[in-house]
Amino acid sequence: MSSPIWTQDALRSELRPLHTSAWRLVEAQHVVSTLNLVDNLDEQNLLEDILEESKPPVPVECQHLDYLLSTPFRYRPYPYGSRFRKAGLTPGVWYGAEKPETAVAEMVFYRFLFYAESPATSFPDNPADYTAFCVGVGTEVALDLTDGALAEDHKIWTDPTDYSVCQDLARTARKTGAEAIRFQSVRDPEGGANLAVLTCAAFQDAIPVDRQSWRIRISKSGAQAVRDYPRLGMEYGCEAFDFDPRVKGMTWER
Repeated sequence: MSSPIWTQDALRSELRPLHTSAWRLVEAQHVVSTLNLVDNLDEQNLLEDILEESKPPVPVECQHLDYLLSTPFRYRPYPYGSRFRKAGLTPGVWYGAEKPETAVAEMVFYRFLFYAESPATSFPDNPADYTAFCVGVGTEVALDLTDGALAEDHKIWTDPTDYSVCQDLARTARKTGAEAIRFQSVRDPEGGANLAVLTCAAFQDAIPVDRQSWRIRISKSGAQAVRDYPRLGMEYGCEAFDFDPRVKGMTWER
């Protein structure tokens, strides 16, 4: 399959407004992970302040945002490449999904990938708790890889392992002023949409505006994801992501 060549001029003709919600999952202990190291909340706040001083500074244009939104933009170099960001000293990208179910599918895939790459690691006895949070994304300059001329290269944008063309696209998109990229999730069985936020200016909200509680259990039979409210259960069998060679054939008996 030949790689498409999208010039700045060609991408400018595909820029369009984008106003939508973005969901992302984080492990639930992101709020209380330091509590077991201290005796009270004052000490926890002090410890959090000390830890904050040891981290890279938040870029000026992101300092008004909650850390759940600004974090991808403050840490460089980037250790591993992702779909729209190359490894190394590259600009930050925040990933989200238009629906929480799509965000869950992405999280389950990466849990599968972790265990596929760690065959000696046992599955946990209990489900893990996650918080899904939502934030508004709004910009007048976005690219939608699921529509227009860009959709003609759908197979390349959704390659499960080769991100090189997407990374090149993101680099060119930034030069046109694009602030976000909408694209189809490779892992969501319903084909939901994901978002790659290229700049902090694309966030409509400075803090999450909605949250959901999820539990995800990984076992030799696959994964079960349960939302507390509104109640919802989703299952992923052992072969759910076999289209990705990194996961196909992983050891389930452990």
